[in-house]
Amino acid sequence: MAATVETTLPVKIDSARCGTEEEENRGLEMEEKSQQQTGSTGPTVPHSRLSKLPLARIKALMKTDPDVSLASQESVFIIAKATELFVEMIAKDALVYAQQGKRKTLQRKDLDNAIEAIDEFAFLEGTLD
Repeated sequence: MAATVETTLPVKIDSARCGTEEEENRGLEMEEKSQQQTGSTGPTVPHSRLSKLPLARIKALMKTDPDVSLASQESVFIIAKATELFVEMIAKDALVYAQQGKRKTLQRKDLDNAIEAIDEFAFLEGTLD
């Protein structure tokens, strides 16, 4: 079993990417107006706000598979969330090895160690070679 470690990392806010409060309020007002026009009563949150990965790119990657002809928004969202959770899980496990080496930065050897030590990542053995 892998030990999970909770750490608090400093968060840097990129002011160029963040909108002002006024811009956010305008976005919410426009969303409310569109809900009123469509007759929607419940809060609708687009999948893109719930996912940190670009859904259009994930959909394009899914369509590169010859067996996939169509991909619904829901399936693309589920793949995106599963990918996020997977990356988070392997990163946290690799962080344990980085901290054992008294480092704050993940290195390839940390990922290799996590892949070797944790049975859930056995399918990844040899992929980083």
